[in-house]
Amino acid sequence: MSRKVPQEQYEKTLSYKLKTWLEGSRDPYLDNLEMKPQSPRMEDENTQKRFLADKRRERDRIYDTKHNREMVFFNKLYRIFSFLFCILLVSMLLIGVADLPPFGEADRPVNNEVSQRYIEKGLQETGAVNIVTGMILDYRAFDTLGESHVLFIATCTVLILLRADNKTGKNSEEEAEANDRAYEPKNDVILQTAARILVPFIVIFGIYIILCGHLGPGGGFSGGAVIGAGLILYVSAFGFAKTERFFTAATYKWMSFGALACYCLSKTYSFYTGANHIESVIPLGTPGAILSSGLILLLNICVGVVVAGTMYTFYVMFRKGNY
Repeated sequence: MSRKVPQEQYEKTLSYKLKTWLEGSRDPYLDNLEMKPQSPRMEDENTQKRFLADKRRERDRIYDTKHNREMVFFNKLYRIFSFLFCILLVSMLLIGVADLPPFGEADRPVNNEVSQRYIEKGLQETGAVNIVTGMILDYRAFDTLGESHVLFIATCTVLILLRADNKTGKNSEEEAEANDRAYEPKNDVILQTAARILVPFIVIFGIYIILCGHLGPGGGFSGGAVIGAGLILYVSAFGFAKTERFFTAATYKWMSFGALACYCLSKTYSFYTGANHIESVIPLGTPGAILSSGLILLLNICVGVVVAGTMYTFYVMFRKGNY
């Protein structure tokens, strides 16, 4: 019966050495070579100067553009063509301006039947007292839908490019909040008091601009910008901990998705009724009343939601990223 050999004794046997050699698990040069730390090489001052002179001479020879015939010819040709291109461009612009009709002339291209139709038939066909709002959210509602989607896609792009990696753990969230507030006045009484007074009025004024966009100057774009400014003022005064109690990334995503979907579904009918000359069944209401102009009020609300959320999200992402 064989007896178990200790590991140290087994490593000294020929069979163990043959096994490690076949498996390649042992470096044959390990502990067999004399290793000495290399001393740093120090060159004298003359050698360093000669090396720098050689490098400078080589660089001057490679990048010598003043005595290179090809580079000299190219630079002259480049200046000539640049001058000719500028002359040609200025000439084209001057000829185009000279062919423009005089200002105020009735036959100008801008005075066509489109603008005339907006002015003369806008109140009758859209029910909106504000001609600009009727044009944007009724005649050209499809273009406004595209603009709203552009804002949403821009926000998604910013989220992709600037989003920071989320760190797990409560301590990491507290550190991120502390780093974010490091460059601001912490617990500034003046800023927080002003925000408490101004933010409600700013938000209410933005809602007023959105709801009265079909009755006067305003609409979803301007009202949404005002509400977005109020949210930015609030987060600047009280930080993200309090703001994210009612407005988070998930809130913005659902708000934007709901607003765009509502806009698309509520206005899709006009893409077919207008093309096929079918009268709309949606009443326009009494011009000048708050509930008038068909779906323009609803579309203004949808646009305002998208614009307000987009402004706030842009600010958050450019400020700290982990949103």
